Amino acid sequence: MSNISSKVRETALTAVLAAIILLMAFTPLGYLRIGPMSITLLVIPVVIGGITLGPVRGGLLGAVFGATSLAQCFMGDISGAAMFAANAAGTVIACFVPRILIGVVAGVLFPFLMKTARNGAAAFIGTAVAGTLTNSILFIGLVVAFFKDSVLGGGSFWAIFVSFFSVNVAVELIVGVIVSAALSAVLDRFVLHAPRYQIAE
Repeated sequence: MSNISSKVRETALTAVLAAIILLMAFTPLGYLRIGPMSITLLVIPVVIGGITLGPVRGGLLGAVFGATSLAQCFMGDISGAAMFAANAAGTVIACFVPRILIGVVAGVLFPFLMKTARNGAAAFIGTAVAGTLTNSILFIGLVVAFFKDSVLGGGSFWAIFVSFFSVNVAVELIVGVIVSAALSAVLDRFVLHAPRYQIAE
């Protein structure tokens, strides 16, 4: 496949994944609502982008995810609105930094795992785990850093925070890893026509 054809395919896939992020973000497809909180599934197309397109395009897709997260603060997300009211700058950082790093981490880690893992399946799964946890751990850490002393703090806040994110991380990890790894392998092989792995028998 020529370099031009490869770039066209990569650009087209980037646009498709960005459109999927926007569709998921502003429809029920992207968030599993639990009371005032929400579990996001938007990490999936960003991880896929990082794996199949590399860290730059993956980071770009993460920025799209971050922009939709910030937009939710003004579109009925109760916790997001409260966070923005308490610390606008902190909310922007928490929305963008973890999401951008999902794609960057996936894009950097995947080639490394492809060289060191026993088989390609392990590389896809390991990268999906790392990308998903990047979002969950960094977002939680930034929320704690920026809001532990705000009006959102206090005993009741921490009880809700801990109980929610224990569910949040588990669900995002299970769903994100399964879907991200599987779809990345399919896209890498059949859409980009650049299979870089071999499933062990």
